[in-house]
Amino acid sequence: MSNRTPRGDRMVIALVGRRNAGKSSLINAIIGQEISIVADHPGTTTDPVAKHYELLPLGPVTFYDTAGLDDVGELGARRVLAARRVLYRTDLALLVVGEEGIGVPERAVLDTLRSMDIPAIVVFNKADVAAPSEEDIAFCRSAYLQCLSVCATNGRGVQYLKTMLVESAPREFSEEPVLVRDLVSEGDTVLCVVPLDMSAPKGRLILPQVQVLRDILDSDAVGMVVKEEELAGALDLLKKDPALVVTDSQVVRKVAAEVPERVPLTTFSTLFARRKGDLRKLLRGAEVVDSLRDGDKVLLCEACSHHAMADDIGRVKIPRWLTRYTGKRLEFTMHSGHDFPENLEEYSLAIHCGGCMINRREMLHRMRECALRRVPVTNYGVVISKVQGVLDRVTSVFGLH
Repeated sequence: MSNRTPRGDRMVIALVGRRNAGKSSLINAIIGQEISIVADHPGTTTDPVAKHYELLPLGPVTFYDTAGLDDVGELGARRVLAARRVLYRTDLALLVVGEEGIGVPERAVLDTLRSMDIPAIVVFNKADVAAPSEEDIAFCRSAYLQCLSVCATNGRGVQYLKTMLVESAPREFSEEPVLVRDLVSEGDTVLCVVPLDMSAPKGRLILPQVQVLRDILDSDAVGMVVKEEELAGALDLLKKDPALVVTDSQVVRKVAAEVPERVPLTTFSTLFARRKGDLRKLLRGAEVVDSLRDGDKVLLCEACSHHAMADDIGRVKIPRWLTRYTGKRLEFTMHSGHDFPENLEEYSLAIHCGGCMINRREMLHRMRECALRRVPVTNYGVVISKVQGVLDRVTSVFGLH
């Protein structure tokens, strides 16, 4: 079922536009359920409303119904800010245009979407009230924007809109996501090293480990799972070298010492850094570790909130390892959630989590925001391998050297 698909693997489609353009009615028509309140009074939708949906043949997606971007007043400004934040994790936007046509608010939204490199479809809603003007159609053509006319109240054009959504999906959503399948072949053995320490969830594996194992099986390869204490014995049992060893970053130094140099080695976090972000840029961010000075601020950022354990990876282990590696007095700040802190420019380095609960576009946007604000960014797994002295080895499998 689509509700069980990890949030980070869903395409996010945001409906944006003026108040009372019919965004809520349109999302209800697409979904076939009344998930958003509809009223004639402008500003009915306040906070963004999310709805999971199976958009066949594409698969699971998340629709966001947002507040009108022309909202007014102090509260309205907060609603607009919340709506704009949704764009940070948006893969495709539907600009819903009411009977007023394309005006200054719509053009401003399109400029924002263009600056964020978010593809958009212009949806002229309320076709039963007014057809789009020739000027608006000409504007869309000149701007190379897909557009169509629909009526959310009677369903006219909605099915065609769904077809356009599928056809307009970014390539990473229309193609099968890759973790390890380009690194292994049918019949290969992949050895996964999974420590079961106090941070490991009781009775199950964490999401990145499960997804890597599934990708191994989808590649018709053989996946073996061991704890770090069993690694040497597992290597002895194999008649030939494994095609790849994937380990948790927290034990990468120990694993690297036991796995022969001839055997390709990487980490779960590095695989996700490649899948969810730009690995080359994350590697450049890790180089900044060598130039950190006393008093520098380091931001640890996680895309989702979780209960912190006594030896939490982001709050405890990475600060400890970085301090030991650099020998500097660094100031660490932990920040969780979709948005960066307002004072991001004050940090010398941002270290992001693996991003297993967000999609690729949001991760790339977060990396881009760091670049625009001149803050180097790397991720947990990359920086751990850096301070453990094995970064070149765990990334050589990708041919980056």
